[in-house]
Amino acid sequence: MTTPDSDKLIFVYGTLKRGFCLGHYLKGQIFLSDALSTADYTMYDCGSYPGLVKAESGGVSIHGELWRVDSRCLKLLDEVEGVAENLYQRGAIQLIQPQVTEPVQTYFYQESVNQLPVVGDTWQ
Repeated sequence: MTTPDSDKLIFVYGTLKRGFCLGHYLKGQIFLSDALSTADYTMYDCGSYPGLVKAESGGVSIHGELWRVDSRCLKLLDEVEGVAENLYQRGAIQLIQPQVTEPVQTYFYQESVNQLPVVGDTWQ
């Protein structure tokens, strides 16, 4: 069970979404709503998963989901997303919808995107 002191808002945009291959890692957490980021990001196709980066210019709004997760789940998600290996880094993201007052975090891709195709605004 989450408590106000230990839980965090997480924006997921790819394989962690409901119905996708890693969505089961959010079992027992609280799905809040579908969500949309500000138009400051670019999502790349990394093969079987997407990579989100802050756009230097020409960013788009990314469609995803907003979840409230507890500290145990957050630690597990960091492992799944390869934070220790610097594959992804958890950081702040701005949302248009829903409007929230507390900070929201997501996983940003850390490797080179030079040769990767741009996905668009939704991972399917």
